[in-house]
Amino acid sequence: MGALHAGHASLIKRAQKECEHVIVSIFVNPIQFNHYKDFENYPSDNKGDISFLESLNVSLLFNPSGKVVYPDGPKIKNYNLDNLDTKLEGLLRPGHFQGVATVIDRLFDILKPDRAYFGLKDYQQVQVIKKLASIRAECPEIIGCPIIREDNGLAMSSRNSRLNTKQKKAASSIFRALKFAEKEIRIFPVPPEALKREMKAIIHSSGELRVEKILFAFSNSLDLINDPNSPLDHYNESVQCFISAFAGEVRLIDNYCVS
Repeated sequence: MGALHAGHASLIKRAQKECEHVIVSIFVNPIQFNHYKDFENYPSDNKGDISFLESLNVSLLFNPSGKVVYPDGPKIKNYNLDNLDTKLEGLLRPGHFQGVATVIDRLFDILKPDRAYFGLKDYQQVQVIKKLASIRAECPEIIGCPIIREDNGLAMSSRNSRLNTKQKKAASSIFRALKFAEKEIRIFPVPPEALKREMKAIIHSSGELRVEKILFAFSNSLDLINDPNSPLDHYNESVQCFISAFAGEVRLIDNYCVS
């Protein structure tokens, strides 16, 4: 959606290694925002993005108008996403992932890619898009790529440009909390509720962030782990931790496989 950074560059470079031609699409999709103010405030830097893509020798930039993407006006379609869209982040942002699926389906129809590369910072989004691709007879192939982080551990995001220096430094506490959880689970039979309290304390100690949610779910199904007292290392499936927090008005998300 623009305001490109090193995380996007990592997707492009991987695609260039694996594909003959690489197209980058930039389109800020209005129907995936729950609040119009968030849509209006989404960072944009067209000139910078074009220069960024030229430096990477991208084959083509597709930067359509809303009329090209939605000739009949922006309307959310409803896809059978096996409830992947209603869990976790979907509970906090009703309709968000249907809006994402709608625009991605439209872009796939227009561009007809063989492969599509997405960063795993938006872990649930990647799972939703994989389901969308399965509806489309596995076309295109969806490639999930690792999170690229700042030197302090903060997951790279276009929204980071809205953070001041103090907030950006404090936001490193999110990844510290995720790494703390991974370490604790390896050493102790830690139940989720106790772990959440300690993780919140780490993030709040930064003095700049307010935790919205800390959730544990199974990595494949995204089913929430609801038992507050059953240690997280007792399950025979990998466990993903999802964090959302606010630095001022900026909402930050991150995730990590902790078990």
